[in-house]
Amino acid sequence: MGWALTGAKADERAVLQDILANTPGATNRHMEGRQILIGDKNYFGNDLETRLDDGGIELLRPARKGEKPRADSQFLKPLRHVIESINWTYKSHLDLERHGGRTIAGISTRVAQRVLALTATIWHNDNLGLDIRRSLTADDH
Repeated sequence: MGWALTGAKADERAVLQDILANTPGATNRHMEGRQILIGDKNYFGNDLETRLDDGGIELLRPARKGEKPRADSQFLKPLRHVIESINWTYKSHLDLERHGGRTIAGISTRVAQRVLALTATIWHNDNLGLDIRRSLTADDH
């Protein structure tokens, strides 16, 4: 798994390519099957899609304005709710926007703590077989 913490004006496509180039196992070159990467409409361009395809990664993203609808668009709608729920959990329960970090290392550490905490919670709930449909954290009372 790779991730990056960037400024608001960073080119998401360039950041993604850096993550893929510097994260061991991020591409499927030597594995059977393809990985699926879900991105927003800003992950576009023939160069990016070719590079992802060469790495065994299928990009799932909405069509941009003026672009013909993509064949995989029916998969995005159900996933959008899950993604928005995760983002909301980071902001509300885990105070991601009020991390308290004062240096790059401090901010990175605090963001990583929250990502790992939520990942562990989702994994734990899944392994317990809990039927949690709305909240990702069962203790949200």
